[in-house]
Amino acid sequence: MGDSDPKTGSAAGAGEHAEAERLNFIEQEIEKDLQLPKLAGKSLHTRFPPEPNGYLHIGHAKSICLNFGLAKKYGGRCNLRFDDTNPSKEEQEYVDSIQEDVRWLGFEWDELHYASDYFQQLYDLAVKLVRDGKAYVCDLTPEETRTYRGTLTSPGRESPYRDRSVEENLALLEGMKNGEVPDGKRTLRAKIDMAAPNVNLRDPVMYRVLHAHHHRTGDQWCIYPMYDWAHGQSDSFEGITHSVCTLEFEDHRPLYDWFCEHAEIYHPRQIEFARLNLSYTVMSKRKLLQLVQDGHVTGWDDPRMPTISGLRRRGYTPESIRSFCDRIGVAKFYSTIDVTVLENCVREHLNSVANRVMAVLRPLKLVLTNYPEDQTEMLSAVNNPEDDTAGTRQIPFSRELYIEHSDFMEDAPRKFFRLKPGGEVRLRYGYIIKCEDVIKDPATGQVIELRCTYDPDTRSGSASGTTRKVKGTIHWVSAPQAEDAEVRLYDRLFQTENPEEAPDGKTFLDNLNPDSLEVITAKVEPALRTAAVGDRYQFERNGYFCVDKDSSADKLVFNRTVGLRDSWAKMQSKGKAN
Repeated sequence: MGDSDPKTGSAAGAGEHAEAERLNFIEQEIEKDLQLPKLAGKSLHTRFPPEPNGYLHIGHAKSICLNFGLAKKYGGRCNLRFDDTNPSKEEQEYVDSIQEDVRWLGFEWDELHYASDYFQQLYDLAVKLVRDGKAYVCDLTPEETRTYRGTLTSPGRESPYRDRSVEENLALLEGMKNGEVPDGKRTLRAKIDMAAPNVNLRDPVMYRVLHAHHHRTGDQWCIYPMYDWAHGQSDSFEGITHSVCTLEFEDHRPLYDWFCEHAEIYHPRQIEFARLNLSYTVMSKRKLLQLVQDGHVTGWDDPRMPTISGLRRRGYTPESIRSFCDRIGVAKFYSTIDVTVLENCVREHLNSVANRVMAVLRPLKLVLTNYPEDQTEMLSAVNNPEDDTAGTRQIPFSRELYIEHSDFMEDAPRKFFRLKPGGEVRLRYGYIIKCEDVIKDPATGQVIELRCTYDPDTRSGSASGTTRKVKGTIHWVSAPQAEDAEVRLYDRLFQTENPEEAPDGKTFLDNLNPDSLEVITAKVEPALRTAAVGDRYQFERNGYFCVDKDSSADKLVFNRTVGLRDSWAKMQSKGKAN
């Protein structure tokens, strides 16, 4: 049984191969690294290092799940570190929101750090590089620095200030630190190779002068480290074993390695993966900020935004986002994930956990002419057929009801199995009814009321209630007990699959969906009077909805999270058919 096959190898070897196949490429590299003498006695240590210059979005969720997930899988640790090296764009509001989002997703960091924790250590290392002749103060303007750097096809030119003496560089750097130099006048640059094929190695800037108030260090510093200088060193100070970041940093890895090596500090390993690109979605923080500042959305947590706070307000669950990140996996190459994958993840989770309720979004009055006028009876309704522990609730039923306008058609096609003149349907949890008369507004000709009769022997759950069959079942609410609710029907913020692409003379803003929000007044069953902010429900036959933070004791407000089905796919298929 355990004999090896000359073609496939040993049974154990085949098992090991299968296990390797189940690991993503980062996990395969980590498992190799953990066997190296360099990591002997160490556990895996990762970090999630956002810049606090905006709210986290669904792309960050992928990085959060990956870094925290790797630490959990290998019994290691994961830090949360704020890359707060650009004070002019960073705020405490963003720091607070990032911590809230990470925790909401279900993760807790082992250590909390800020790049600003290391400002003195970074400066001391910079002084060391200057003393070692590996860094110099440069007086080129930002534009001159770009020009001297060269291009991808031509080498750069050395700065005329590159050969300053160590003593002069130390004095000039001290002056920069002490506030003696105006913004943009001088920089500290690493002395590497202006002819390097990788332009990131062409004497990169390590420090720039910036007289700006920092949200943590105040006015203590007026020079701030560049990302490339702060990032690797911060990883080293924290003992990070694996710096897992997105592919745009792949070309920066040689610089990451150079700084660690020449600063003579502990050297973590950087591994890159493809960031998340999502159809119908913009991920750029700059563009998301523009949407907020220009008033195209109500804020960072607008339910149409791809921010974690926006998804949370819309009704997404942390479980659904973690499931999405797990489903799309980790890749080495860029690709675009269809947003329907994310929508399906929240549908699947809410289907299992969300209680069902009845809500009529576009009400049409219906009167049961043969039902007693002063009678109200209570019908038993199942809260969640997917959860046996969810129990049941009682819903009122009376002579006057509301149904969906779309559930009635005066001139109905043959396969329309909802209500029509002379037709019958079953009311969910209730009775079979028959449409006897249609009342219209004399001025507009619009249908404003239906007169129907009910069959008292067809109550759902009764002994006689299942003897008669009809093809259609519709939902409803009892008019006297119904609650008014503001319902916000959110759709995709952009109407094109790749909103970043725009014809000449246009911008991504020209791809905004003008129908991304419709606000209506719906009628909902009275059980929702006690609904709390954040509660999620399935409005039967309509979709999944969440109680918005704008709700109050006097006003219910619901956000549509997602429909029961992919309405966009249906619209596109109709368009192709036409």
